[in-house]
Amino acid sequence: MKARDVVLTGLMLFSLFFGAGNLIFPPYLGMEAGTAVWPAIAGFIITGVGLPLLSVAAVAFVQDGIRSLGQGVHPLFRFCFSLAVYLAIGPFFGIPRAASVAYEIGAKPFFPASGSLVMWLFTGVFFALVYWLSLNPSKLVDRIGQWLTPMLLLSIAVLCLAGLIRLDDPQAEPVEKYASAPLAKGMLEGYLTMDTIAALAFGIVVIQALRDRGIDRPALQAKATIQSGVIAAAGLALVYAGIAGVGARMAGAGSFANGAELLSHVSSLLFGSGGKVLLGVIVALACLTTAIGLVAACAQYFHELTPVVSYRAYVTALTLFSFVMSNLGLNALIAVSVPVLTMLYPLAIVLVVLSFFHRFFRGSAKVYGMALLFTGVFSLYDGFKAMGVETAWLEPLLSWAPLFSVGLGWVVPALIGAVLGFLIDWPTVMNRKHAA
Repeated sequence: MKARDVVLTGLMLFSLFFGAGNLIFPPYLGMEAGTAVWPAIAGFIITGVGLPLLSVAAVAFVQDGIRSLGQGVHPLFRFCFSLAVYLAIGPFFGIPRAASVAYEIGAKPFFPASGSLVMWLFTGVFFALVYWLSLNPSKLVDRIGQWLTPMLLLSIAVLCLAGLIRLDDPQAEPVEKYASAPLAKGMLEGYLTMDTIAALAFGIVVIQALRDRGIDRPALQAKATIQSGVIAAAGLALVYAGIAGVGARMAGAGSFANGAELLSHVSSLLFGSGGKVLLGVIVALACLTTAIGLVAACAQYFHELTPVVSYRAYVTALTLFSFVMSNLGLNALIAVSVPVLTMLYPLAIVLVVLSFFHRFFRGSAKVYGMALLFTGVFSLYDGFKAMGVETAWLEPLLSWAPLFSVGLGWVVPALIGAVLGFLIDWPTVMNRKHAA
């Protein structure tokens, strides 16, 4: 196992994670946190980087991606869960959204009076590149890790260093939500990135990339996957801290609706008209690499489900579907996919955490089942709420849970469910331990 292979795989994984959303969240956090930016971004990194890293490690241990995660769970649940994850973050949301965001932030500012024709042309070129770069998964590490990631990191470094050096630090007071507990608020914001689900999907890409580079032994694959995850996590943490620091220096520069507006203002302030070009390059590269990773991950997943259909055929179908949807049906897809992701996210975290204790409770189906059942009640509530369904009548029944008010009401019930499942299955678990 060569160190170069691990580094390039880690750089590839960084780019797969770092989409436009990851670029937009931290600067806005920095602006709102003001003088409390460093504890706030530390909290953001704990959950926004730490949870995905745990997911990568979990996938490394099970070796077969998300389909093998939680082997104590009923196979039908594992199938439905993995299918829903790949559809939601792939063709039904993540892939077409990447193209749409790349156009809105990276290209549209240069064509202010443009109509739908320009968007069709832009997304056509975008998906042609995605198709070409996804077609051969064995070359993903070289194409992304060796070429696209360094270009992306260099562009981000130019923006961050210029902002940290040239912009004054106004020492603005944090807004109310960051004033009392910036670390906790930052952790909540990092949790809301939902990168944990993406990590489960990208795990299959990393493992396949390592196999293509001659790393066949499961133990070496697990080690290399975790090392690659650490490299990607370190890169994400540094970038998040840098962009948040730039955002904090804009705390007194006016009001901005979101991180995209803030970054656009910063880039223009620092580099004039060239700032639009720099930001456009960053966003285009971030969206392109994420879309490539999602297409490759989804194509590999569906090819493994139905080997009779080739990987190339799935890449073609996913690319064409996402191209059409990014222009015609993105809003409708988002209306369905975001609530589904909201439902799946807590379940994914519970599966990841339980996978690390799988040996302790000997893969007890009751531990998995009870933890997921208790979590599922709150996941359904959050999903229906995100869908716009009236859920006020449920709140008196669920608000007893700690952290319910901040969207983390499932945490304690998940723990209670796991403990109850362990106690119920105690004799079986003990027998398995003695048998082992």
